[in-house]
Amino acid sequence: MADKDNKFDENVKGKFYVDRECIACDACIMSAPDNFEMDEDYCHDYVVKQPSTEEEIEQCEEAMEGCPVEAIGDDGEPS
Repeated sequence: MADKDNKFDENVKGKFYVDRECIACDACIMSAPDNFEMDEDYCHDYVVKQPSTEEEIEQCEEAMEGCPVEAIGDDGEPS
C-alpha cells in the first residue's frame, strides 16, 4: 500500500499520488495518460494532474489497482 509520507515531491497536491516504491513501469501512464507522467531524470512516475472528470477518476483507480508494487495511493491531500 502506498504511503503518503513517502510520496514524490513532483506529485501535484490532491487525492492521488505516487510514492517512492515506484519502479517506473509506466503502467499508470498507460491507464491514465493525462494524469501520470514519467520523471526521466530520476526514473519514476508521478501525478502531473489530479483527475477532474469521472472518466479520469476511473482511469486513476485503474492505474492504482494495476500498479505492480502498490506505489499509487488515493489518500493524499484534499484538493
